[in-house]
Amino acid sequence: MTGRPAAGGGRWVSVAPERLAGWIARFAARHGAIEAVILPDVVRLDAADGAVAECHVPFPPLRPSPVTPPITSPSPAALPAPAAALVAHACRERTVGVLLARLGGHAAGVFTGTRLDAAKVGSRQVHGRSAAGGWSQQRFARRRDKQSAEALRAAADVAVRLLTPRLPDLEAVVLGGDRRAVDEIREDRRLAPLFALEAGPFLTVPDPRLAVLEGAPDLFRAVRIRLLDP
Repeated sequence: MTGRPAAGGGRWVSVAPERLAGWIARFAARHGAIEAVILPDVVRLDAADGAVAECHVPFPPLRPSPVTPPITSPSPAALPAPAAALVAHACRERTVGVLLARLGGHAAGVFTGTRLDAAKVGSRQVHGRSAAGGWSQQRFARRRDKQSAEALRAAADVAVRLLTPRLPDLEAVVLGGDRRAVDEIREDRRLAPLFALEAGPFLTVPDPRLAVLEGAPDLFRAVRIRLLDP
């Protein structure tokens, strides 16, 4: 697993919650006995040979769960208590709201674990920028601004209708799409209670179609790990 380079050194990998126990067991098998320490929003695994795995806690803070997580490694090593707590926390089923928005479309959904319980997807036409100059370009820019505002208002309306009635059930709200579009939607006061539940990471996804929305749990449930080689 090569992963992506991480700022400050090392590399990032993402591991599905159900595979995390096996991943930690294999990390220990490769690098020797591990010592696990809980830091703010991170469980740090220090291996005997100097390798380090900084496991970022999804949906922090870390709250140990009594649920025994599924393990996919055929012979997983016994995990230190902090690592076992992280696995159980990551595997816990949560009710999560998702709002994805770009100028060309939007999608909102409510997930219980990986199951999509409710969804609404829509699109709006927003013309690209014009290369023409003068009065025609100004008129085109005004039309585009109007289309953009209407598209983002439609996304906010969908979030109000689909997500706000589920506020009592939601443990977190995950955002994605285009940051600039989402930041404009953030200004809608009706959505303040939803944005108060915002949890990372921000999902950089293409135009939010139903298939993109359905794949969101693979992104927001994954445990992001920064690996530092010895």
